[in-house]
Amino acid sequence: MPFRATDANLLAVKSTNERESKMSNDKLEQNVTDELFWDPKVDSVAIAVSADDGAVTLRGTVGSFRQKREASQDAARVYGVKRVENDLEVSILTEDRREDAELRGAVLQALMLDSVVPATIDAKVQDGFVTLTGTATWQFEREEADFIAANVAGVIAVDNEIVLVAPTPSAVDVKHSIKKALERNAKLDADELFVESKNGTITVSGTVSSWLEHDEAVSAAWAAPGVTRVDDRIDVDY
Repeated sequence: MPFRATDANLLAVKSTNERESKMSNDKLEQNVTDELFWDPKVDSVAIAVSADDGAVTLRGTVGSFRQKREASQDAARVYGVKRVENDLEVSILTEDRREDAELRGAVLQALMLDSVVPATIDAKVQDGFVTLTGTATWQFEREEADFIAANVAGVIAVDNEIVLVAPTPSAVDVKHSIKKALERNAKLDADELFVESKNGTITVSGTVSSWLEHDEAVSAAWAAPGVTRVDDRIDVDY
């Protein structure tokens, strides 16, 4: 079959699209790298960034677990990022290394000094890995305990096993209250989000246009009384 001009055009378009895709990945990598460098809380010297069609992977080492989390948050807020895979390793500096018993004491002290964290929360430590246990009434209390523990010097990782225990209102009431909260939020288009409630588990689905909107929607779901789990099925579509 003879080679036609249209075939050449298709090949040219395909080649251009491949170049644009590669350029887009390169640009995204550079934007994420710049955002990490811009954050004074993160030492980005040993962080490598790769991007593939909106999926960003972070590799390398950081000096604290807080830096690892901050790096994820920095990457997630960059325009064009759809997903962040955080493969960073935490390498604790010599002066911040502690025995497990000492580290547990420091974590418990930090939790006790935070008025938001309930006294029903405990912590275990093994080789720098902290496991939070106990119970809480609200998700923000779980998140606060997690945040406080993660910021203690010497912590390598935090496993949050805190159980939510709260009176469970009817599924209809929970669904209605969350839907109204979404409608009140100026950052969200509530018509594009859908809420289902069953036995304390809230399923939120639909589409938002940024990670900021995604996080706002998830936070609104967690804020409802009686919610013990949020099934996040929200798609971020730029």
